[in-house]
Amino acid sequence: MKQVLSYIKKNKKGYVEELKDYLRIPSISTLAENKKDIEKCANFVAGKLKDAGLNKVEIFKTDGHPIVYGEWLDAKDKPTVLIYGHYDVQPVDPIDEWTNHPFEPVVKKGKIYARGANDNKGQNLVHIKSVEAYLKTVGSLPVNVKFIIEGEEEIGSQNLGKFLKKNNKMLKCDSVLISDTSMYGDGIPTINYGLRGLCYMEVEVVGPNRDLHSGSFGGGVANPINELAKIITKLHDKNGKVSVPNFYKNAKKITPKEKANYKKLNFSDASLAKELNVGALQGEAGYSTLERLSGRPTLDCNGIVGGFIGQGAKTVLPSKASAKISMRLVPNQDPKEIAKEFTKHVLSLAPKSVKLNVTEMHGGLAFLMDLDNPTIEAAARATTRAFGKETVFTREGGSIPIVVEFANILKAPIVLMGLGLDTDDIHSPNEHFSLKNFELGILSSVYFLDEISK
Repeated sequence: MKQVLSYIKKNKKGYVEELKDYLRIPSISTLAENKKDIEKCANFVAGKLKDAGLNKVEIFKTDGHPIVYGEWLDAKDKPTVLIYGHYDVQPVDPIDEWTNHPFEPVVKKGKIYARGANDNKGQNLVHIKSVEAYLKTVGSLPVNVKFIIEGEEEIGSQNLGKFLKKNNKMLKCDSVLISDTSMYGDGIPTINYGLRGLCYMEVEVVGPNRDLHSGSFGGGVANPINELAKIITKLHDKNGKVSVPNFYKNAKKITPKEKANYKKLNFSDASLAKELNVGALQGEAGYSTLERLSGRPTLDCNGIVGGFIGQGAKTVLPSKASAKISMRLVPNQDPKEIAKEFTKHVLSLAPKSVKLNVTEMHGGLAFLMDLDNPTIEAAARATTRAFGKETVFTREGGSIPIVVEFANILKAPIVLMGLGLDTDDIHSPNEHFSLKNFELGILSSVYFLDEISK
């Protein structure tokens, strides 16, 4: 182990330069004009896996973007760890809010700024470097390792599920290690044991057959924006509960053990309110803020379009208005069933003066691991060794739908070893990643491979 740790210390400056090269590739998966960049990035990742010393590396084509696979399987009679990550990134808009070019990484005050720094290039390079440290020093790993790094996570992992089913024998493992979540706080090692699911819907309200002059027709014809606003306000009751029938019917309740764990985290409502510059926090009555943020289902309007939104004034009564609405789900809530109940409920709220089109866009199941799982315990020991502090356990409010498919198809426990922070501005301008967490992440990965071998 001393050789491995010494190698990491010696090469940490070089790791940052490699990360910069990785971040310079504009691998935006949702934009057609970046298709060649996606392919370039897949080749870059494959090259890093080869350089690390894996004895088999392959790029698999899909109906969308390529999947990079690598393996080292020479640890006889030892468990196999599958490490997952993604090399694709979000678009950079609004570009004028970036303090540096999003694909020209800069280091400021111990943080590296670029699109993908945290999500997910910084976090997956951590594991490649940990494997490299073993193979370049002692010449072997304490366990067998497989990598699968995709290029479609930011667009819903459209082809990875099919790939898992088709190649489940090749991907067979004893545990799955993923770093694509957040730490509870700066310097606090964290294992995430749960993710919320998702049901994403679009509601379109259609009124007159064309935009109308609000002076000539206002007061006589239903305004789609007004009617849409009324519908949205009826989706919660006065206690902050979602009013969609049967929404909570199968929702898994927070256990007493989890409630005790939430209290142990000493979450501060006042600190979050101050950070967000809001007068107070708000949500479902009867639950703490931390429980509402990760352990309870929610419904939120994510965007509204309708009428005139340009500069200045235009007195128009719009023909159409639409809203994007997401529902974060907890275990035992089926996104397909929730979508049906939501559609039925929203249609019942519409007056005869307008027509409604409700579209189910995409969704995914929630994920929850048992806190007493030996793999989770091994991961906690590893991060405690790396950070020098006791590891905490949290549930994540966001969704990574492919995690459920990993669990269901590979039948292996999942470790969510978050290394970024909620304040790292992922999906936003000025995304960044702490270089200290980058280095400690490499150590955490090294120690995890050691712990899981036992």
